[in-house]
Amino acid sequence: MRSVENWCALLGGPPEALAAALAGAARAGDPQALLQYGQCLLDGAGVARDPRAALAAFHQAAQAGLPAAINMVGRCLDQGWGAPSLPGEAALWFERAAALGHDWGQYNWATLLALGRGVPRDRVRALALFRRAAEQGHAKAAGMVGLFHEEGWAVPVNRTLAAHHYARAAEGGDFRGAFNHGRMLLDQGREGCAAHWIERARVLAGEAGNARFVAQIDAWLAARGFTAPSANANDSQQMASTNP
Repeated sequence: MRSVENWCALLGGPPEALAAALAGAARAGDPQALLQYGQCLLDGAGVARDPRAALAAFHQAAQAGLPAAINMVGRCLDQGWGAPSLPGEAALWFERAAALGHDWGQYNWATLLALGRGVPRDRVRALALFRRAAEQGHAKAAGMVGLFHEEGWAVPVNRTLAAHHYARAAEGGDFRGAFNHGRMLLDQGREGCAAHWIERARVLAGEAGNARFVAQIDAWLAARGFTAPSANANDSQQMASTNP
């Protein structure tokens, strides 16, 4: 069994060495290693990308009851990674992970319910799940709670509550939350604060490899005829105390 210090050294070293160590621990039946090695296989990190083998590793880890592995089986079945896309079956796995309190399981199960993807649409239940995940600090779920309040899905329209949840999502590092937070600040005439969060959304989306969302932000700004200025000092100082 490797020591904590040994694993820390591997984490800071070449991805190939980490993948090989995880593979060895996975062969020995370590559920956490199976989960992490499955992610390596899925991403092609330090090992050849193999979604089918990744799904098999997630399945094996899920049999040990790991909520994160249960969720990843659902992700593979939803997205068609290593198997045909089967949203209805994915929903069953997400529901299992959600029942175990896993925030990503709650978020993914809620997303299918909100969209009616593979399951009957149920926005009331979806909102409850998004709220549960948001209470655990899940930034994307907080952004979805904001969207429900802005659009009036399963609750009355309430832009104040929407702004509150978008701010939580933005502060948690969600690029969509950051954009929506900036959008609402811009509507309030707070251009400096808005510029900060919109630029933050562009950076986060770029880091996530979501060039499409960056382009959508730019198109939205162009349609409004707004060129985001640098956040001014006064607005920056006010952000912590006045954001909803």
